[in-house]
Amino acid sequence: MAGHLIAFEGLDQSGKQTQAERLRDRLTALGHRVRLVSFPDYTTHIGTELGRALAGERDYSAEVMQLLYVANRYEWKAELRRALDDGWFIVCDRYLASSVAYGEAFGLDAAWLMEIQRFLPAPSLTIMLDIAPQTAVTRKSADRDRYERDLALQLRVRDSYHRLASGHGWVRLDGERAKDDVAIDVFTHVAFRLALQ
Repeated sequence: MAGHLIAFEGLDQSGKQTQAERLRDRLTALGHRVRLVSFPDYTTHIGTELGRALAGERDYSAEVMQLLYVANRYEWKAELRRALDDGWFIVCDRYLASSVAYGEAFGLDAAWLMEIQRFLPAPSLTIMLDIAPQTAVTRKSADRDRYERDLALQLRVRDSYHRLASGHGWVRLDGERAKDDVAIDVFTHVAFRLALQ
């Protein structure tokens, strides 16, 4: 039986990592084999370069930044495909939609951003954890990267995510709530959409 890829999307500090970890733990407890992956993966050569750019050590155009993000996911393509073919659940903290939302917020074409990612494994379900940009600031006030510090950008990213989340294969959840309440909703939607036993 083929596995499933479940992606968490949303603004920084929306709870993606927390909810991805909780979903991994819940699925593992049910006997599923689960792999948690976080993008960008800063441990690769491309990921290292992305980290430098986000810290302000490099100055790349919006197109180059998104190509680097996408290339970072392609570094994982073979491993993701192998795990899915072997029946694993892959839970991603950010995935394809991040490039669309952030790229579109910088004026890039959403169709192009999806096209360059079309050879990556498609998510079975994408979960948007929706918070206001101001909430992100209250949750993390120090060590914010250049994207996190730009509230106008964050508003545009959120608008793009809202458009994406109206499509097939998405669930939009209120990320302003308590972590336990969000986790219950996440698992309810995953179990229903993927017909888990």
